[in-house]
Amino acid sequence: MLRVNEVVKRELSGIIAREISFEGALVSVNHVEVSSDLKSAQVFVSVLGSESGETVMKKLEEHRPAFQSDLARRVTMKFTPHLVFHLDESIARGSRIVEILQQIDSDDPKNA
Repeated sequence: MLRVNEVVKRELSGIIAREISFEGALVSVNHVEVSSDLKSAQVFVSVLGSESGETVMKKLEEHRPAFQSDLARRVTMKFTPHLVFHLDESIARGSRIVEILQQIDSDDPKNA
């Protein structure tokens, strides 16, 4: 299943990059989990930039049928999975943790 997940992730990333332009936002597919019966795929997407995550998710959901048909043409599988998009905020959380650690480090009197 790892190979299937990676193939779907790679192809879907390319399809999204070609099909939709997001103004002032970097949208990337972080992870894809295809079910064992190949009928559904959970797609985790991260958004960096000025455009809100809700707006990006709405656009992705509007274009979902087109993404699925493009995916069916590009990847040969028994079934084309139904795509379910999820907003992945792990990158934003990670950068916030780094900011907090840097602030703690700069406030530490031992470093002064």
